[in-house]
Amino acid sequence: MRKLLPSLAVAASAAALGGVGGAAGAPQPVFVVVPSTPMLAPLASAEVPNGPGLALPPAPLDTHDSPGLRFPALYGIWQRAGATYGIPWQVLAAINKIESNFGRNMGPSSAGAIGWMQFMPSTWLRWGMDANGDGVANPWSPDDAIFAAARYLAASGGRSDISRAIFSYNHAQWYVDEVLGLARLYGTGGSDVAFTLDRVQVRLQTAERTVSSQNHLVVRAKLRERGLARRAQALYAQADRASLLSRRLDLQKRAFQMDARRAAAAGSVASATRKLKAAVQALSAARSSSWTNTFAPGAGTLLASPSYQGDYVFPVGGGPSVVSVGHYHHDYPAADIAAPTGSPLYALTNGFIVRAWHMPSGNCGIGLTMRSAVDGREWTYCHMSYEEPRIQAGVAVAAGTLVGLVGATGDATGPHLHLQIDPPTSYPQVEPWFEGFAGVAFQWQDAPTPAVGGPVFEVVDQQPAPAPAQAAGDGSVILFTR
Repeated sequence: MRKLLPSLAVAASAAALGGVGGAAGAPQPVFVVVPSTPMLAPLASAEVPNGPGLALPPAPLDTHDSPGLRFPALYGIWQRAGATYGIPWQVLAAINKIESNFGRNMGPSSAGAIGWMQFMPSTWLRWGMDANGDGVANPWSPDDAIFAAARYLAASGGRSDISRAIFSYNHAQWYVDEVLGLARLYGTGGSDVAFTLDRVQVRLQTAERTVSSQNHLVVRAKLRERGLARRAQALYAQADRASLLSRRLDLQKRAFQMDARRAAAAGSVASATRKLKAAVQALSAARSSSWTNTFAPGAGTLLASPSYQGDYVFPVGGGPSVVSVGHYHHDYPAADIAAPTGSPLYALTNGFIVRAWHMPSGNCGIGLTMRSAVDGREWTYCHMSYEEPRIQAGVAVAAGTLVGLVGATGDATGPHLHLQIDPPTSYPQVEPWFEGFAGVAFQWQDAPTPAVGGPVFEVVDQQPAPAPAQAAGDGSVILFTR
């Protein structure tokens, strides 16, 4: 078993993930492999997968009772697993964050992946392991899952080509780029930045979802109040037209009762609106606390900040791990951009708002139409869960302006942004600017997402280790380059 020399671990990992840097002639940071402390039990080899019956999984494999884990303990597992199998701990941390959000979303996923590091069951049977010595190779155990991920990455060539190994974990270049971007971010600040950003992200996403759900309650209360008001007005009108006194009195009584129900519904609207205002204030505070972090490379996707390319911004934040779109709409040219409820929506160019409706209207639900100052065309957004109050007809917006949150209002089978050009004569997906965000801001649902170009790391040389490492009994040094 092996581990990184503690004094060089952070700098070495950052070098592997960020490329060779520093002044000319200065010594380059390196990975130094030294003997590790003994583990509870001999750990599985990265050279050979499990044979039949060698790794005893829990039964059944797709159920679990996994307790939460405090951040310092999780950091320790990343470090030990990475050192044991020669994989930078930052890569394990990034995969852990992207795959299960540090153990918060452990599946089974829609594809059937399970556990802390989202292994497919068939892959777990070959590469899963018992890292904590309890006799069970359990994907719901953080020790077992993270060590198994390190083992799998090492078996996939991660000691010499971490980019290729990550691609073997998930066969998508956008995934490789996202893992490496996040790992580089962790490499600059260690576990502190990993966990600080996690807390910021959790606060921000919680606030966004709260605003979405609370606005749903406001909308429902307003629609109920309006319905009761119309019924009360209709009854009063019938009473005015009634010729018989008994009929008029009966209708007036019913109208009065209906109006009392409307007044109670108005109270519900007021209460729900106050709660929505508080939720919006909490979201504003969460956005303010996350603002400085969005400038850190790798943090923008994590915090769903706007993605810019030239004059355009992709209208949905969150990145390709959570945002996807197909090339075709079901019945006319449009793009249905799938994303979680509460994901932020942005103005796609500089322009102004032509129309905005904050209550659901027809099939579109809550939405807006903006005219782009770049191409002169009108673009319509539909199915929002919430629209920013300042988005009103005639208001100028800059590219990247927050306009609302993803939802499923109107005729929608799930949360997504329906984006169309008005009139809908061509698909947004064929626009060069839209295609340019593939692999950066979204992934294709119905075709491979092309690589966008990025750092690829490989071993370029092996040299004698510096004196401290040689004294520790290891003579190999691995240099990484971009």
